[in-house]
Amino acid sequence: MMDQMIFCDLANPEERCQQILEPPYDEMVAAHLRCAFAVANHDFVEAYKYQTFVVQSFLKAFQAHKEENWALPIMYAVALDLRIFANSADQQLGKKGKGKTGDMLEKAAELLMSCFRICASDNRAGIDDSKKWGMLFLVNQLFKIYFKINKLHLCKPLIRAIDSSSLKDEYSMAQRVTYKYYVGRKAMFDSDFKQAEEYLSFAFCHCHRATQKNKRMILIYLLPVKMLLGHMPTVQLLRKYDLLQFSDVTKAVGEGNLLLLNEALTKHEAFFIRCGIFLILEKLKIITYRNLFKKVYLLLRTHQLPLDAFLVALRSMQIVDVDIDEVQCIIANLIYMGHIKGYISHQHQKLVVSKQNPFPSLSSVS
Repeated sequence: MMDQMIFCDLANPEERCQQILEPPYDEMVAAHLRCAFAVANHDFVEAYKYQTFVVQSFLKAFQAHKEENWALPIMYAVALDLRIFANSADQQLGKKGKGKTGDMLEKAAELLMSCFRICASDNRAGIDDSKKWGMLFLVNQLFKIYFKINKLHLCKPLIRAIDSSSLKDEYSMAQRVTYKYYVGRKAMFDSDFKQAEEYLSFAFCHCHRATQKNKRMILIYLLPVKMLLGHMPTVQLLRKYDLLQFSDVTKAVGEGNLLLLNEALTKHEAFFIRCGIFLILEKLKIITYRNLFKKVYLLLRTHQLPLDAFLVALRSMQIVDVDIDEVQCIIANLIYMGHIKGYISHQHQKLVVSKQNPFPSLSSVS
């Protein structure tokens, strides 16, 4: 049969496929051949169009296979190609100035959701034959699309579906690592840093040691989260994964050096923006204030600290446009966030700190 199909006209294969295959496989193979022809001609808009036909034809057959899941590997292949071709089509249209950015990916996501619904609703089959084994792969493909088109709110129902699944710890480690990576990133953007640390740490620890590139990608998001929780990476780790862009940031936060932090963020701004972590790293300023003000406390060795001392500390960091009102505002924020245990005495222009643990550890308050 394959020998016959090799000689099919790739540009017009429908008639030949109908002679050889039964529906809907004839439509599926014909669309696949047209898609391959388009890819060979580097026409990804056309390739995406025919790949949607491939997936739609596949879904007809997939749904008809009651209490069977042998077609899951085929689903993985056609779903992955759909996302890749949609992304390439978007890029091709973008270069020509046509279409809305992410339009093809958004449409691809709708089709992948149709696959997901079939898998998620398979309650009749036994666990070994269940289509539910395909859920996590599809969720990961959808995450990749939603992160690309910046629609993270659409991840929420998918996270709920996986977290409530009895198979959540049974999927392959590779799929679980991908899932934890994206859920960890979402938690980071939602400012849930402890959960982000948990998920991203899982992804980093269980990512195959040979996949250095993937481990580096996870670290790009894990490092800011760890720093916000008070855990600074070593220079050896940064050097190993070629992430020395974080070196001065780490040093600045640990030392309470606002001047160095601002210089480091400016120097590597393009890299941090490209990774989507610049605004997260900006949050490290409040930690840097906390560490700087702790130094003032350690130097003065008193629980009643004059606000002028903090003003001097800030001006030593070349922050010249700061006044006493702004100092009070920064300290008030640190107290509110739990980074300082104490209160401001406006009458005496002093910060009165607790005699027990006035600067709690970052991991205990974040």
